[in-house]
Amino acid sequence: MKYRSSPLIELIVAPLVIALLFSAFIYWEHFALTSKALNTLSGLIALYLLLHAPKRTILVSGFWIGLLWCYWIGFSFQYYGLGWATWLVALGFGFVYALYYGTMALTTNALVRAAILFGLTFIWPMDFNWMQPEIIFVESYLGFSKWQFALILFSLALSGYVSGFKKLFPLLLLIGAIQTTYTPPPIPDVKIKLVSTDISQDFKWQSEQLPQTIQDNFTAIDEAITKGYDLIVLPESAFPLYMNEHTEISEALSERSLHIAILTGTLHKEDGLNYNVSYLFDQGNVTVAKKTILVPFGEYIPLPSFLKGWVNREIFGGGADFVTAKKPTDFRLKGTTFRNAVCYEATRAELYTPDVRYMIAVSNNGWFKPSIEPTVQKLLIRFYARKNHTVVFHAANGGGSGIVY
Repeated sequence: MKYRSSPLIELIVAPLVIALLFSAFIYWEHFALTSKALNTLSGLIALYLLLHAPKRTILVSGFWIGLLWCYWIGFSFQYYGLGWATWLVALGFGFVYALYYGTMALTTNALVRAAILFGLTFIWPMDFNWMQPEIIFVESYLGFSKWQFALILFSLALSGYVSGFKKLFPLLLLIGAIQTTYTPPPIPDVKIKLVSTDISQDFKWQSEQLPQTIQDNFTAIDEAITKGYDLIVLPESAFPLYMNEHTEISEALSERSLHIAILTGTLHKEDGLNYNVSYLFDQGNVTVAKKTILVPFGEYIPLPSFLKGWVNREIFGGGADFVTAKKPTDFRLKGTTFRNAVCYEATRAELYTPDVRYMIAVSNNGWFKPSIEPTVQKLLIRFYARKNHTVVFHAANGGGSGIVY
C-alpha cells in the first residue's frame, strides 16, 4: 500500500507516530506497564509504516527514533564540564539515525526496504550497538532472532501489495514467527546479594566523599556476611579508586572474603595503563577481571587516530583513555562458572558464549540520570540473555539491578 498525504502529515504527524510506536516498548517497560499484546501490536504497526511510508517520512522518523532511544547519551557530558553539549549530542544522535533509517528511503519498494532494514540489524554506527531494531519484540508474542525478524519484515512488506481481506494472507506468515515459551537455565545454588546504589555521579568522585563511600560498601558486605550470603556483588566503580594502589582496602576485603566472596567494580592501573575492572575476593585470593569491550566515547574514542588524541585531551580531559584485556574473565563459585561483565559488555554478543550460562554484570548508570538508559540496558541484556540461554546477575548504581533472563 502506498499512500499520499499533505506535507504536514508526512513530515510531522506520521514520523512522530512511527517513532512513538517503534519506541513504545521501552517506555512501557520503564513505567512498569509492559504488555506483550501492546508491544506486538505497536511493533508490527511501526514496521509496516516504515516499510510503506513516503521517503521523507522515513528520514524524519529515523531522527525521532534516534532521539527517543538515545536522548540521554549527552547527559554524561555535564561531568566533563560540557553541560552545554547535552542536547547537541542528543540532536547529533537524531541525525545519525535519520541517516541510518534513511537508507530505506533510497527506494519505495517495500521488499527492498525490508531487506535494507534487516541489513541494518548488523550495522552499529560508531560501534554503539544499542540500536537493535529487533529488540522491539523482546517482550512480545513474536520472536526476535534474526530469522524471525526477517520473516516479520517479509510478511509486512508483502501485505502492502494487496488490498482488502487479501492482506491477511501475507500476515499469516507471522504465525511462523510466534515466540515459543522460554525456559531459562536454573538459578545456581549460590546465594547472591546484588547491591543496588543510587549515588549521584558528581558526588561519587569527590575525594571528600570517598571515606563515606568506602564505609557504606563495607557495611553492605558485613550485613551480607551476617545474613549468610555466598557472594555479594557491588556495582561498577563502587570503589572509585585504583584498588591496587590502596593495599589497606584490598587487604580488608581479602580478610572478609574468608566469610563471603566479594565482587566489586573498581579501577586498576598496570604498566601505566588504566583498566575498568571487577575485583573478585574469594577465600583470601584476588582475581582482577579486566573489561574487554569499551564504551564508545565514554572509554575510548571511535575516531581516526589523527582526531582521537585531540578529542580525548581537549574534550574529555584525558578521561576516555582506558585499555582492554584480550578475553573475558570467568570464575567458579560453589561449582558454578560465572563470567564477569562490566556495564556495556553485558549488552554485547561477544560476552555470551555457549560454555558459560551465568554472568555477573556490574554497571554505573549514574552518568545518565534521570533517563530511560537503565531500561534500555535491561532490555538489551534480556535480549542477549534469552538468545544465548544465559542468566545475568546485575548490580548497578543508578538503576537496573536485578536478575535478568
